[in-house]
Amino acid sequence: MNSDKIISVLNNPVRRNILKWLKDRSNFPPALPEHLDLDGVCIGYIQEKAGLSQSTISNYMGLLKQAGLVESERHGQWTFYRRNEDSIRTFLKAIEEELIN
Repeated sequence: MNSDKIISVLNNPVRRNILKWLKDRSNFPPALPEHLDLDGVCIGYIQEKAGLSQSTISNYMGLLKQAGLVESERHGQWTFYRRNEDSIRTFLKAIEEELIN
């Protein structure tokens, strides 16, 4: 884990908001019937909520994924994102060790 990279990625309020939104699926419209059994949120819903262009959101999601904060799964033309809770916990623990202990 690269804490500096994660801190850099989190230095953007929209990317932090995306992580907050992904914590609760109800922050987004209901999944399409054919996607009900899939874990995560379609990138189109993330883009709609953020109000930014598709290319900007794709870039943001790529950065979040490279930092290990989200995972993605492709289903046909759709890409679904979910938080990587283990990675988030590991990062927070590392920061706590570095700054508090």
